[in-house]
Amino acid sequence: MNWDQIEGKWKQFTGAAQAEWGKLTSDEVDEVAGNRERLEGKIQERYGVAKEDAQKQVDAWIARQK
Repeated sequence: MNWDQIEGKWKQFTGAAQAEWGKLTSDEVDEVAGNRERLEGKIQERYGVAKEDAQKQVDAWIARQK
């Protein structure tokens, strides 16, 4: 799976994203609207991690999606 596929079907992946990053509210996940950079930014804000860490988390999450 790649980000383009996730972006195109974001509504279907919102539950998986919220399960992965439980500190994100459903409103925040909706605000992401399939934008990877926004998702990484929200992860940085909520979890207090560096940009590179957020990118690695998103990469790992993408790899697990089917």
